[in-house]
Amino acid sequence: MYAIVNSGGKQYRVEEGETFRLEKIPGDIGSTISFDKVLMFSDGETVRVGQPFVENATVVGKIIEQDKAKKILVFKYKRRKGYRRKQGHRQPYTAVKIESIKA
Repeated sequence: MYAIVNSGGKQYRVEEGETFRLEKIPGDIGSTISFDKVLMFSDGETVRVGQPFVENATVVGKIIEQDKAKKILVFKYKRRKGYRRKQGHRQPYTAVKIESIKA
């Protein structure tokens, strides 16, 4: 059984018991979060696609981590001009463990 949910302008394919990272959402570690924007739901035999969302379908998860991803380097360079800019960036994320998919 899996579902496709929409959060933060992105779409994620989730299954029960799975842990995934998504764009940072407010909440404390251990709190429960519900995703109401379910785009598609499949129980292995039937597939339900929403127009745009599946009615009466929710995905319930638990926040297990609020952290930042690994640092990426942004390096700008123009040859023969002496122009160099180095900047780092760490994207904040929220790790969620899916507890149940209800449809």
